Amino acid sequence: MKRKRAHDFFSETERAAIRTAVENAEAGTSGEIATMVVDHSDGYPEAAVLGGVLVAGFVAVVVCVVFHHVTIWSYIPLVFLAFYPARYLFRRFPRLKLSFVGRRRLVHAVRDRAVRAFFEKELHHTRQQNGVLIFISLLERKVWILGDRGIHDKIPAHVWNGLARELSAGIREGRACESLCTVVARCGELLAGHFPKTPDDRNELPDDVLT
Repeated sequence: MKRKRAHDFFSETERAAIRTAVENAEAGTSGEIATMVVDHSDGYPEAAVLGGVLVAGFVAVVVCVVFHHVTIWSYIPLVFLAFYPARYLFRRFPRLKLSFVGRRRLVHAVRDRAVRAFFEKELHHTRQQNGVLIFISLLERKVWILGDRGIHDKIPAHVWNGLARELSAGIREGRACESLCTVVARCGELLAGHFPKTPDDRNELPDDVLT
C-alpha cells in the first residue's frame, strides 16, 4: 500500500469534518486553533549515511564470500560501489531511516519543526496570543501541540502532552480524523475556560488543515 503524504493524508470529507470541528471548538472561545500535517519533520541525513554505510558493508561482505575473494582490496572498493545505491534506498523509503535515529532526536526534530511552523504560518499574530497549533508529523508518527505565550501560564504543558499522546495513539490505530476532531474539541473546552468568547472576536487563523 502506498504511503500517504501530507496533502492526501485526510480525504476531502475528513478535511471538512476537521474544519467543522475547529469552527465548533472556537465558537465558545476567543482562542484560535490551527491544525497542520507534514510529511516529516527532518530529513535525517546522518541516518541515510549511516544506513548506507552499513548496508553497503553487508553487501560487500556477501559478494566477497560468494566469489571467495575476501580481501581488503576487494572489500573496500565494493563498499564504495554499493554505498550510493544503498543511500538512495534510504532516501527512497524514508521510514528505513528511523532505525538509525534515536528517540530523543526524533522528539527534538518534531518539536523544532512545530515551533518553526508556528512562526512560518504566523500563528503568533493573534491579538491575545492565545493560538494553539496541533502539529502532526507523519514519518515520525508524532504529534506536538504548541500554545502561544498567552496560554502558557494558564494551561500547563502536561495537559497538551496528554492530548498529543491521545492523538498519536488514534493515528496509529487508524482513527486519525476522529481522534483529531476529539482533540480539537478538548482544546476548545480548555481555551473557553480561560479565554471566553468576546463580542468583538473574529476568526484570526485558518480553520482548514495546513500542510
